[in-house]
Amino acid sequence: MKQFVLTPAAGKRLIAQGIAAHPAIGSALKEGTIVIVAGSTNGYVAEEVLARIGRAKDFSKERFFRGVTLPPARAAKEGSPPPAAGGAGFPGDVVIAKGAWLEGKTIFDVVDDLREGDVVLKGANALDLAMRRAAIFVLHPKAGTIGAAVQAAVGRRVRLILPVGVEKRVDGDLDDLAARVNAPSSRGPCLFPVPGEVFTELDAIALLTGASAAITGAGGIGGAEGCVWLGVEGTPVEVDAAEQLISSVAGEPPFPIE
Repeated sequence: MKQFVLTPAAGKRLIAQGIAAHPAIGSALKEGTIVIVAGSTNGYVAEEVLARIGRAKDFSKERFFRGVTLPPARAAKEGSPPPAAGGAGFPGDVVIAKGAWLEGKTIFDVVDDLREGDVVLKGANALDLAMRRAAIFVLHPKAGTIGAAVQAAVGRRVRLILPVGVEKRVDGDLDDLAARVNAPSSRGPCLFPVPGEVFTELDAIALLTGASAAITGAGGIGGAEGCVWLGVEGTPVEVDAAEQLISSVAGEPPFPIE
């Protein structure tokens, strides 16, 4: 085993590179539709997937979210970013149909046309790593983008992939947490455990190098806040490949916020 430190930003880039190499993405780029729902991790995913069709330079992840979590002091001072599509600078989701980027479209524009073989990529807010389940905060009265995505996934077998960093891991059963968070007397966003394929930094390492990775520690200071230590195991060739991969994303800067 060899251990490495991975910051949250580097983790997002690593997840994005893994998603871009995912077999389902390759198939959908040729024959189907991919919907990358706006979110911070999915901003990196959009860059990597758009690079496969030569459009990465035309995309900016700077406003590619509907709402984000900010430090409490900053959030109180500045207010939260636009919570819904149509806010200042919001570019829409990234919708790619048969290899062509349909700029300005959102999941709501195309969800009724999605079919088996298509893919929706949606970030998450809570991760049960042991059970490979994820949950999403909901503030919209009709469940927002995840409500639309689940209709397609459950009703028409559209593939729902959830790129989510291990920084979002939580303890406890997600259904139990959701029952408490969603109680009528509770306040704050609701929590929606969703069906879908969880895809983390650990999955990216396995897909891209063949090595296996596990969390061996966490935390840090001086820019390493929220980081994880990853223990990587495999053949010497696999571990070397993982080291090169992790080193290549180590300098990833934090997500840009105005």
